[in-house]
Amino acid sequence: MATVKAKFRTSSKPGKEGTLFFQVIHDRITRQIATGYKIFEHEWDTAGSEIILTDNDPLRHDYLLSVKEALAAESSKLRGIITRLDKTGNNYSVDKIVELSNGSKDDGGFIGFAQKLTSQLKQIGKKRTADTYTTVLSSFKRFRKEQDLLLDDVDSALIVEYETWLKENGICKNTVSFYMRNLRAIYNRAVEKKLTTQRFPFKYVYTGIDKTVKRAVTIKVIRQIKELDLTLSPLLDYARDLFMFSFYTRGMSFVDMSYLKKKDLQNGILTYRRQKTNQQLSIKWEQPMQDIIDKYDTASSPYLLPIIRDMDRDKRKQYKNASHLVNNKLKKIGEQLGLGIPLTSYTARHTFATLALTAGVDIYTTSQLLGHANIRHTQRYAQIINSKKDHAVSLLDDAFIQ
Repeated sequence: MATVKAKFRTSSKPGKEGTLFFQVIHDRITRQIATGYKIFEHEWDTAGSEIILTDNDPLRHDYLLSVKEALAAESSKLRGIITRLDKTGNNYSVDKIVELSNGSKDDGGFIGFAQKLTSQLKQIGKKRTADTYTTVLSSFKRFRKEQDLLLDDVDSALIVEYETWLKENGICKNTVSFYMRNLRAIYNRAVEKKLTTQRFPFKYVYTGIDKTVKRAVTIKVIRQIKELDLTLSPLLDYARDLFMFSFYTRGMSFVDMSYLKKKDLQNGILTYRRQKTNQQLSIKWEQPMQDIIDKYDTASSPYLLPIIRDMDRDKRKQYKNASHLVNNKLKKIGEQLGLGIPLTSYTARHTFATLALTAGVDIYTTSQLLGHANIRHTQRYAQIINSKKDHAVSLLDDAFIQ
């Protein structure tokens, strides 16, 4: 097992402060880790490997005390690294200890572990989870100013500090909770791998789900959005078209719109599977939908909408970039109309659901229209739902398609 010991090196210049460092020995190989702290020779107890506190000067006493506490913390951190490496049962070098002590982006660091986990999830096809973790990790890295930290240093004080930072940066309560829940999931995976011990660092932060703020708009606003003259603003026009397409297609999510293919439209019926649930949905094709499709040149693409444009580039990345662009432009449209809520692609989905319920469509049928069906329902019940769907759509046609 490796050993760690604090050491003092005198200055080559008489009367000058010497330096403190850690000596790490493993497999008879020695390495040194600088601490950045300096003290005088008479302030160091060589036999006890500790700082001698002086009472002659209060300021010096406080400095020495702070250095002593820092050395203790660093020593504990190094021993923690060694204990964790020993637990893996794998051979490791003394250089590995030094590497991890410097916050290397490896398994020994929390950010490094999270990045490696994200890569592994992508490799096994769990891209949605990987994307979620990447988003959360980007926020945490900004908070940490790109500095990694040891898994053992992820404690409740740090997480509370991160929560405070999020709130100070205007992040809403539900989004803060979203970050915390996913960061906790990453941390728990490290615990499962026995890379650190469970310290329950998330016990003092909010990880619940607050009541969702209303994100629907009225029919009047939908018409205003539809009738806006955006001829001189192609990107705003593009965002508006995708918003309206979502609304016309029963609040289709942006990701589902992105992956729609021309072959999905057959005999006046658009049939697709939801990316989120894999549920198959069918929608009657209406002229307003066709009008939007006709505005854009997609002749060389298998996709119905101009979201994924380059077949040689990462399709998921193209969808995500388009989503950011569209939501940014929709926000500007919302501001232009003086809306009291941010206008996003999700607003179309939320509005459709609200209008359906207002039109008298029951909650269960509305859930089906939005693709929230539960596979446990029987085929007989699904047939009843289909008849209700036709009635529901006819109720809504006059409201927003004409």
